Amino acid sequence: MKVYHGSDTLVSVIDLQKCKPNRDFGRGFYVTKLRSQADDMAKRVTKYSKKNPVVTEYEFDEYAFEDVELKVLRFNDYDEKWLEFVVFNRNADKRKQPHDYDIIEGPVADDKITRNITKYLQKKISKEKFIEMLTHSEPNHQICFCTINSLQMLDYVGKHKANMNFSIEDISELLVERLMLDLQIDEMKAADLFYSSATFTQLADTETKLYEKTWQEIYQMLRNELN
Repeated sequence: MKVYHGSDTLVSVIDLQKCKPNRDFGRGFYVTKLRSQADDMAKRVTKYSKKNPVVTEYEFDEYAFEDVELKVLRFNDYDEKWLEFVVFNRNADKRKQPHDYDIIEGPVADDKITRNITKYLQKKISKEKFIEMLTHSEPNHQICFCTINSLQMLDYVGKHKANMNFSIEDISELLVERLMLDLQIDEMKAADLFYSSATFTQLADTETKLYEKTWQEIYQMLRNELN
């Protein structure tokens, strides 16, 4: 099975020590069989960095799911057991892995779902209501490799340029957020600077095809103008 990891750097050698704790399935290296999802992840990562988006491709040996030497957990869909496991990992001690699984496969807790998990933990919504809400989520997929042994089932294939087809609205949002961070100003001030700029006028004019450039290039144009 071809699987992908979206980031702002090529990951040909995986170091589990660099993986962050308290993710959906604990600390581990995450991939997906959905190329579009990896593209979206690369887009999110580069939203806050000035690096180029990269999707790294791997070949995953699905025999791993049957290998008696590996402890595997698979969730076919959102359900009560998935919710309990994600909540368990999200709230675990950051200093150690909260479980002993080698590989875990299942759906993703995206930003909207994460907000609803918070509401569930705060008892603002019931478990039944939360599970019902999950059934309307977009298709997604992730596999988490948690141990050195599990990584033997993952072979590096190559590097791909992420599909970064931002809409003008997406680019505008990125530029405003970057202005807020770099200039340490609030959203209203950043939006006023951007939407009154010549850079935005060019971006909004589709005939200029400025939207085909990377958002980093457009941001540099904006900063040059503002300076």
